Amino acid sequence: MHLASLFVTTTSPGSFAYYFALTVPYLALGAFIFSLLALVFFFMMRLRMKRLALGKSGSLEETLAILSRNMKELEKFRSEMEVYLKHVEARVQHSTQGVGFVRFNPFPTGGGGGGNQSFAVAFIDEKLSGVVLSTLYARDRVGVYGKPIEKGISTFELTAEEKEAIEKAKQSLTTHAKREA
Repeated sequence: MHLASLFVTTTSPGSFAYYFALTVPYLALGAFIFSLLALVFFFMMRLRMKRLALGKSGSLEETLAILSRNMKELEKFRSEMEVYLKHVEARVQHSTQGVGFVRFNPFPTGGGGGGNQSFAVAFIDEKLSGVVLSTLYARDRVGVYGKPIEKGISTFELTAEEKEAIEKAKQSLTTHAKREA
């Protein structure tokens, strides 16, 4: 026989003590379940704190110090990378990015022979500056000519083939830019 049932039988039904005696076992069971849940929660939080804590001692202060040091290293790396990329960007702008090539026969009526052995080739950068090289091939000699290009034009008079080579280089440059975008 339970202690609560003895107490309930000695008190009159309808009194506070009677109802309190009936609920005590349920309150004890609820407190037991609550304590088990609190214990499970405690161990889960402890496990999470261990995973959160870095370093040898496992303290949050050490973890924050490690994370702060790592953040400073990342900021330093980022600033170094920005400087490097600015240098790379400057170099890329001055590198040859557009090339145009045209073969032609400078003597179409057969006066010097040679077929389509002559050519004009243009090399330009992103700012349309560079050089156009042309050759005139004949059986007894070969002439090589170079002319500078600034902003897509030259201060020297250009042949039709050289102009065509520059236009092809410009087209090559825009095609290359579209592929990268």
